Amino acid sequence: MWYVIQVQTGREEQIMEEAKCYQVQEYFDEIFAPHSERKKKYLGKWHLETELLFPGYLFVITSRPGELYQALKRIPRLTKLLGTGEKWTPMTKEDIEIVELLSGRERLVKFSKGYIQGDRVTVTSGPLKGLEGKISRIDRHKRLAWLKVELFGRTVELQAGLEIIRKE
Repeated sequence: MWYVIQVQTGREEQIMEEAKCYQVQEYFDEIFAPHSERKKKYLGKWHLETELLFPGYLFVITSRPGELYQALKRIPRLTKLLGTGEKWTPMTKEDIEIVELLSGRERLVKFSKGYIQGDRVTVTSGPLKGLEGKISRIDRHKRLAWLKVELFGRTVELQAGLEIIRKE
C-alpha cells in the first residue's frame, strides 16, 4: 500500500537519508519524492533541470504500515503522516494511478511537447499526453503547464514541463 508523509519543505532528501540512518528502510519497499523535468534559461541557453513535483511530501510503499508507522517516530523533524483523524490512511487507487501515470517507475515527470490549435492544447509526447483536460494554464515562455488533479481528497495544482512547439 502507498502512504504519504508530510515533511518540512526542502528537507525531503534529508528525511529519506535519515530513514536509512534510523533503520526504518526494512519496513518499506520504496520511499520517494517524485520530481518533474523543467527547462530554465540562463546564460543564454536552455537547461533541463528537475524540481520536486510535491514539495513537502514523501511517498512510501509498504506492506507493513503498522511497523513502519512506529519506526518513523524515530526520525526527528518528521512533520506528520497523512490520514484521517489519528489513523494513517493509505492513498486511494485513483491517487496512486495519477502519481504513477505522471512519474512512472523513474519517479520523474519527463518533459512533454505539444502544440496549440485555436484554444485547444494537444500534447504529442511525454507523460502529459492524454491529460490535456487537466491542464489549467500554460506559460509558453517558461515552458510550464499547470495541471489540476484530484489527489489526497482535494484538488491539487501541479507544475510540469511542457514545450509548445507550434501554435496554429
